[in-house]
Amino acid sequence: MTKDLFDKYIWFVDTIYRAGRITFAEINAKWLRSKFSDGEKIPRRTFCNWRDAIEQVFDINILCDRKGGYVYYIENAEDMEKGGVRSWLLNTFAVNNLINESHHLKRRILFEEIPSGRRFLTPVIEAMRDGVELRLLYQSFWRDEAATYTLQPYCLKVFRQRWYVTGLCRERDALRTFSLDRIQRLETLDSKFVYPKSFDPAAFFADSFGVSTGDMEVMTVRLKVYGVHCKYVRALPLHHTQEEVETGDGYAVFEYRMKPTFEFKQEILSRGREMEVVAPQSLRDEVAEEIRVMASRYGTGG
Repeated sequence: MTKDLFDKYIWFVDTIYRAGRITFAEINAKWLRSKFSDGEKIPRRTFCNWRDAIEQVFDINILCDRKGGYVYYIENAEDMEKGGVRSWLLNTFAVNNLINESHHLKRRILFEEIPSGRRFLTPVIEAMRDGVELRLLYQSFWRDEAATYTLQPYCLKVFRQRWYVTGLCRERDALRTFSLDRIQRLETLDSKFVYPKSFDPAAFFADSFGVSTGDMEVMTVRLKVYGVHCKYVRALPLHHTQEEVETGDGYAVFEYRMKPTFEFKQEILSRGREMEVVAPQSLRDEVAEEIRVMASRYGTGG
C-alpha cells in the first residue's frame, strides 16, 4: 500500500466518522474540496473497493442504510471514541492530512516528534501482522556492548516519545520489551510464530506506569499532591486506578494499585516539591534517597 492510498483511506474514514451519517454525493462534495481529488469525483467502483480495503486494514466496517436514503455510516462508531489503535490512527493521520491541506497553518501547529518510529516502526508492524520473527541488534543503556536477540513481536506501545515492542525473546525464553530507538539493526526472518491468544497487551501493562513490568508486586501507593498541581493530576491521572481519597486545605491525596516501577519513581521526582510519597514506606525511602543524592550534587546534602 502506498502512502498516498493510505492517506486517502484515512481521509475517507475520518470524513464518514465526523459526519456520523453521510450520502455518497456528500462524500464526493467534500472529496472535491480535498487535496486528493485533482478535480475528479470518486468513482462508484473505487468507493466500493475502498470500503472493502478499509475493513481489511483497519477492521472498520462502513455500512449503508438503504432505507434511510443510501446513507453511509461506521458500524459501532462509539467504540472508536473509547481509544485504542484505531482511534489513534485516525486522530494522527486525519490531523496530518488536514494540516497538509492547509499549508498556511503548518508553521502554527507544533507536534512532539517520536524519532524511534521513523525507521523501524513499519517493519515491526509488518512482522506482527505476518507472524514472523525479528532479529535485533540492540544497544541497551545499561550495557557497554550491543547484543543480538530473536524476538516474536506481540505488541507495540508508545510512552514518552518512544516506541517499544514487547514479545517473546528466544534467547531469554521470556517476555521482554525493547525500545525501537535503541535498535541498531533489524532483520525480518522467515521463521513463523503463533501469537498466543492468552496474551493480552492491555492486561500485561495494566499494573505498570510506563513500559517496565518486572517481577515486583502490585502495591497500594499514596501520593500527597500540593497546590494547583492537584488539578493537573485530576485532569490527567497518573494511572487508571487513581482515586482521590483525601482532600484538604491546599492538598489532595491520591491512591493507586500498581507496581512502583522505575518510570513511576522518575515521574514522582519530576514533580518536585509538589508531590510527596505517603505510602508505602519502602517507596518513600527510595524517593527520599534519590532526593538526598540530588541535593548533595548541588552542595546542599547532609
